[in-house]
Amino acid sequence: MDALIKSLRKPSEVKSPDVAPDTARPAELDPAEFLAAAVRADQPRPSRAEAEQAVHTLLSYIGENPTREGLLDTPRRVVEAFDELYQGYHQCPAEVLDRTFGETAGYDDFVLVRDIEFTSQCEHHMMPFYGRAHIAYTPVERVVGLSKLARLTDIFARRLQTQEHLTAQIAAAIDEVLKPRGVAVLIEAEHTCMSVRGVAKHGAMTFTSRFTGMFRDNPAEQQRFLSLVRGLNR
Repeated sequence: MDALIKSLRKPSEVKSPDVAPDTARPAELDPAEFLAAAVRADQPRPSRAEAEQAVHTLLSYIGENPTREGLLDTPRRVVEAFDELYQGYHQCPAEVLDRTFGETAGYDDFVLVRDIEFTSQCEHHMMPFYGRAHIAYTPVERVVGLSKLARLTDIFARRLQTQEHLTAQIAAAIDEVLKPRGVAVLIEAEHTCMSVRGVAKHGAMTFTSRFTGMFRDNPAEQQRFLSLVRGLNR
């Protein structure tokens, strides 16, 4: 995994010395990475004029003439597009999951939202990758609105990412805020940094998954989740 995943436990707190390295459970993400907005109010940032000047410089770098008619407003448009594409830096994931509902009539199976479409940007080349996320969790007494899982996906997707980190962040946020019995996340995506540059393999799909709790510990629950994701009509 390209993303840095930090363990919340100190080495002295790990109490499973008999577990072989290849069967050890994955480290947890630091909640500070995914429960708050990524941009602090006191964080120094370039001005809008400086951002537009940077686009002007890049246009000159590729050999263009930034003063020609078709490019006169391009720096402004690019910065406006960045404001939209990267709005996830200013949004708080924990707030999206904060409101839950208790009228579940004792429901004790997992909840699955399949085929959540998203577009994100690769942090290595700043090129889009896009696809679908499938998210399941097994609630304990209270459930979150279904649209909130899609909103959570969009918040993380609208930041520079690797697919691996995106998968881990979604699972960790649900696990930390909702405290369910388990979380399952599967993401399938095409990366334009692979399909339109480099090896240029259009249509190649990347799959990543993350399981916690009952999904991690019970292979039968993992298989049931994957079977429902694939579905009879896929």
